[in-house]
Amino acid sequence: MRVARLLSLGLPVLLLAGCLGVSTPSSAPVDVATPGTWTSLAPMPTPRQEVAVAALRGHVWVIGGFGAAAEPTAAVESYDPAANEWTAQPALPVAVHHAVAVTVGDRLFVLGGYTGGRVRWEPSGDMWEWNAARGAWEPRAPMPTPRGALAAAVLNGRIHALGGAQRDPLNAHEVYDPAPNVWKTANALPTARDHLAAVTFRGRVWALGGRSSFLGSQYANVEIYEPAADAWRTGAPLPRGRGGLAAAALPDRILVFGGEAPFRIFDATEMYEPAGDRWIAMAPMPTPRHGIGAAVVGARVYVPGGGREPGFAATAVNEAYTR
Repeated sequence: MRVARLLSLGLPVLLLAGCLGVSTPSSAPVDVATPGTWTSLAPMPTPRQEVAVAALRGHVWVIGGFGAAAEPTAAVESYDPAANEWTAQPALPVAVHHAVAVTVGDRLFVLGGYTGGRVRWEPSGDMWEWNAARGAWEPRAPMPTPRGALAAAVLNGRIHALGGAQRDPLNAHEVYDPAPNVWKTANALPTARDHLAAVTFRGRVWALGGRSSFLGSQYANVEIYEPAADAWRTGAPLPRGRGGLAAAALPDRILVFGGEAPFRIFDATEMYEPAGDRWIAMAPMPTPRHGIGAAVVGARVYVPGGGREPGFAATAVNEAYTR
């Protein structure tokens, strides 16, 4: 992969590694009455960014990512909120970064990402499922379109894999049904992008933010998928375009966290308010980060790991937001 593409994928290996970006707050109206609170918790045993994060049976799982020296890792660790403790889990069969993780009921899946280290990234179509009974990861049908820096959301028991990149950003939209272990193609994402986030909210899939490249367009786009019509519509845009953000859906709201844009990093916590069809700024993240994921356990949203500066700056930070 050429150096130009490494930069466009967000791999500023020599030029941006360790650079200090400006921390950028939200530009949305501020909720001064109930902004919510952040809590700092036990840090991850392994500092990592560009991680896959999901909640499984009341625990937060953090999978893969970039570890020490910006090299990919197969590490898997789970966090117990009740005990405020981390446990090492069996590693993935392959080291991967920029993957995504989701749960379908009590089943945990990891899909996509990139293999390879700082010099060459290879897009992966691999899909793995955690078999708790065997204590092992098992392969499932691979994605039709190998890619990393994608997003995924679960709707009606099926996994929607959105966007991402191989060499260039994609508008791929592929849907996995765990029962027959089969992928199908759905209506393409209107905006080709990588480093986006996705959630399921009120029976629809929401695709949020993302970018065309590290130094290119930073999208505020919110696009909403209507499954009955196999069609997309446009939602209220984010207050600022950026990639590398995380998102979580609660019954009555959507939350987005962090992210990065060229030479900037975000501490923003923003909430989508359905009644006003608008985004509102909440209490900012104590530690601005990108390359993160979010998982909901109970009334809290957990945001572990990530990069503390644009480019490579992995952290072990583990913070939770409550409103």
